[in-house]
Amino acid sequence: MNRDLLIKPLRSEDVLAAQMAGLVQSDASLGAVLDLCAPVPLRAEPGGFVGLSRIVIGQLLSVQSAAAIWTRFCQVLGEVTPERYLALGEEGLAGVGLSNAKYRTIRAIANAELGRTLRYDLVAQAPIFESMKMLTAIKGIGPWTAEVYLSFCVGHPDIFPAGDLALRKIVAHHMGQDVTPSISETMKLTQKWSPYRGAAARLMWRYYAVIKSKEGILI
Repeated sequence: MNRDLLIKPLRSEDVLAAQMAGLVQSDASLGAVLDLCAPVPLRAEPGGFVGLSRIVIGQLLSVQSAAAIWTRFCQVLGEVTPERYLALGEEGLAGVGLSNAKYRTIRAIANAELGRTLRYDLVAQAPIFESMKMLTAIKGIGPWTAEVYLSFCVGHPDIFPAGDLALRKIVAHHMGQDVTPSISETMKLTQKWSPYRGAAARLMWRYYAVIKSKEGILI
C-alpha cells in the first residue's frame, strides 16, 4: 500500500481505495460492510462558493428537492458567483425556491468571500478546528454544513459529520445499539476510525443507503 495516499485529501479513487483499505485494516468489522457496499462513491464536489451554496441549499431537503432547487438556482444565476448572487438579490431569486434563511445564509457567504473574511484556500489548508471556526463564523453556517463542506468539497481525510442523522443511525446499527447516539456520542464511537474517518463516513453513508434499499425501512 502506498502510505503517501493515506494522508492525501479524498479527491481521487486511488486515494479513497487506499484509505478504505487502511480503515478496514484498523477495524476488521468493516470488512463485511465494505463487501456489501462496494463500490463506495468518492463524492468529490467542487469547492468555493459553488460547493458551499449547494450544501446550504440541500439542508433538510430530500435529494430530489435539493436537486430541483439547485438546477433552478444555476439557471437563474447563469454563472454561480457571489457577485452574480448579490446582483440578483432576493427579488431576482424569488422563483428559485430558497427559504428566507437559506437566502440570507448564501448572501452572508457571498459577502464574506468578497470581503475576504472567508478564504477557501485557508479553509482547505488549516487544521480541522481552525477550518470549522472559519466556516461557522459565517451567520447561518452550523457544524453540519461545515463538516460536509470539509468532507466533500475539501476531501479532508479525517472528518466524520456526526451531526448527520443518517450517519448516527447507521453507526448505531453497525455497533449493535438500539438507540441512536447523540452527536457527541457518535464522535466518541467513531474516534477509533481516525485517521480514516473521511473514508468511514463515505462507507457508512453507502451502508445506510444499501440497508434502507434492501430492507425498505429507515433504520
